[in-house]
Amino acid sequence: MIRSGTLQAIKGIQHGFFTREGGSSDGVYASLNTGLGSDDDRETVLSNRGKIAEALGAETLVTPYQHHSADAVVLRAPWSWQDPPKADATVTQTRKVAIAINTADCTPVLFASGNGDIVGAAHAGWKGAVGGVLESTVMQMEALGAERGDIFAVIGPTISWANYEVGPEFQQRFVDEDEGYGRFFAPSTRDGHYMFDLPGFVAMRLEQLSLAGVEDLGICTYADEARFFSYRRTTHRGEPDYGRQLSAIMIAQ
Repeated sequence: MIRSGTLQAIKGIQHGFFTREGGSSDGVYASLNTGLGSDDDRETVLSNRGKIAEALGAETLVTPYQHHSADAVVLRAPWSWQDPPKADATVTQTRKVAIAINTADCTPVLFASGNGDIVGAAHAGWKGAVGGVLESTVMQMEALGAERGDIFAVIGPTISWANYEVGPEFQQRFVDEDEGYGRFFAPSTRDGHYMFDLPGFVAMRLEQLSLAGVEDLGICTYADEARFFSYRRTTHRGEPDYGRQLSAIMIAQ
């Protein structure tokens, strides 16, 4: 797993941005595939998720049913993997339950209050990021008693500007939302196309929330095939499916 210095400094928190290494899956899913939505063997995926829970010292690990929304839910008691809520972020005060999200190029963001008593995990693809999933996560943490100026956020491994080419309609959608968003696009080598800075956009949205701190690990999932699954890399190669990696955080004490 990859750890953030920001989150490691918060007493009582366990977290990890997990890679694709150290699991039991094979083929295109090798090896720590945690995506229940993939076509990988279900028992193997559950075993991989169990390895992560064990690594964190968690009693259980939960993920929501992600659907590229701005929805954030509060976990008060663990749900089963068969019946998760539809959301793209989870926050909790519950101890020993690892809350997690799956990604394969989208941006994982882990949150924690400075005293370590409230944590959050968000899946910020471009739809969720522009739609407000980060803001929803912070609002749910505030509803549990956190103060905005005491919340830290960390951006995990995600596709980088250098590897995220988009078409003109995609760029126009952002500019129509806010002309200032144009700064997150640079012309690509293909005429009329752009390179999009998703982690930069996520960082900007987080910084606008006036949090205690925002850290970006600066790791690209597309470029580092040895450590990460990538939906876009799979698409470019015409592969039939792809694995997902998991990012998790837990109140351990």
